[in-house]
Amino acid sequence: MKIGIIICDRYRGCAGGKCFRSVRHREGAFSRYPADESLEVVGFTSCGGCPGGNVEYTPEEMLKNGAEAIHLATGLVVGYPPCPWTAYFKDFIETKYGIPVAVGTHPIPEHYLETHQGLPSLSIIPSHPELLADAETRVEYG
Repeated sequence: MKIGIIICDRYRGCAGGKCFRSVRHREGAFSRYPADESLEVVGFTSCGGCPGGNVEYTPEEMLKNGAEAIHLATGLVVGYPPCPWTAYFKDFIETKYGIPVAVGTHPIPEHYLETHQGLPSLSIIPSHPELLADAETRVEYG
């Protein structure tokens, strides 16, 4: 399975450590892929900044590299504030490029969960429970 990852531009300097670790360990949104299935990241870029100009074009490059799915990084979900464009990005990419889009990469870090408990910033979680993982895993991610 070949995937592309699009991160929030606020984190454009991110080296992808949490995302790549979650790929290796099949944690967070990558838990959907069987452990015995090869998983290769064929693209990693930012959205380009609000309102996400790169989202219109970068999936095409990822497809040229063999991407079979695109993940919108957890930073879009748990950045402060959460990205208001995430659902639009998902719909746009799936419609324009015909490729499945998953919301999230690595599990939500424990410190974020504690800080935002009960706030609207966690309203997306019921739709993406795999991003919660278990408490021990959340602690490992920050």
